[in-house]
Amino acid sequence: MSSKSILNKKSLNFLEKYLNNAAPTGYEWDGQKIWMDYLKPYVDEFITDTYGTAVAVINPKAKYKVVIEGHADEISWYVNYISDNGLLYVIRNGGSDHQIAPSKIVNIHTKKGIIKGVFGWPAIHTRNRAKEEPPKPSNIFIDVGAKNKDEVHEMGIHIGCVITYPDEFHILNGDKFVCRAIDNRAGGFMIAEVARLLHENKKKLPFGLYITNSVQEEIGLRGAQMIAERIQPNVAIVTDVTHDTTTPMIDQKVQGEAAIGKGPVIAYAPAVQQKLRDRITETAEEKKIPFQRAALSRATGTDTDAFAYSNSGVASALISLPLRYMHTTVEMVHREDVENVIKLIYETLLTIEDGETFSYFE
Repeated sequence: MSSKSILNKKSLNFLEKYLNNAAPTGYEWDGQKIWMDYLKPYVDEFITDTYGTAVAVINPKAKYKVVIEGHADEISWYVNYISDNGLLYVIRNGGSDHQIAPSKIVNIHTKKGIIKGVFGWPAIHTRNRAKEEPPKPSNIFIDVGAKNKDEVHEMGIHIGCVITYPDEFHILNGDKFVCRAIDNRAGGFMIAEVARLLHENKKKLPFGLYITNSVQEEIGLRGAQMIAERIQPNVAIVTDVTHDTTTPMIDQKVQGEAAIGKGPVIAYAPAVQQKLRDRITETAEEKKIPFQRAALSRATGTDTDAFAYSNSGVASALISLPLRYMHTTVEMVHREDVENVIKLIYETLLTIEDGETFSYFE
């Protein structure tokens, strides 16, 4: 592949539209429709399941199956309790960060449409600075401008309404993509771009390719668990985000060393099939794609685990996109890393042969 940018204007418009759309865990289907609409020219058919996972398929009749996967959902909140004076208390839907909540504007999703609210917080003048109470799940609350519980109900808000942040996509300093939910709509975007490039470059694969956008990763890899049983793949290459550990207050001796702009991060972990991982690192070296490495204790914490341990064991590997400020509204990645993850998945797919087992014993 050439060194010029592989992302075109249509790609970036799709990325922006896809990121800006809210797709909280359990409510991913609008985002999946945007994703499938973009992929339609590049694939043969789609599979969807009961909970909303979407799969775009190339060569659906092939017996040997390869998955490339990202997850579609973003972290959010649920309305958990409505006080008599009309304030909303919340519980997490995924790993939402209570410390970033105060003074954030929110979108509350109701049958009447989106209702705006704000995470209120006591003014600095009113707090005891000697004993400041930090934000925590039990004391953060949303104000929707209602005077009482009845008025909240009249607005269409009830227990179980899901809440997202409205923060939208923008680019910092020319090459840093910033938005909420880059974890992991970037993954869905990158695998879609792989499909586009295969189509535009007229590459014929000797296997079925299942471009999989799983739901419910943020609450325990549930969508991947379901779709792995449905597809029953031979190989799975998963892409998610990982931490840039170069910003303040992160201990690299604990979290490892990774930085945005230095390339995809290739995982070493028990769930990662070592021969498949070696194929990825060798491909990166041969194609001069920069990459970093990460060691992950026990589990990867990504959909890799769900695919690896499904169907009596599936050769699985993880290629991560380094990201700053995970699970905040200002998640940040480097454009070059996004392009290099796409290139690395694309080039690795071109090395996989029909029927490969990746067995350690052959």
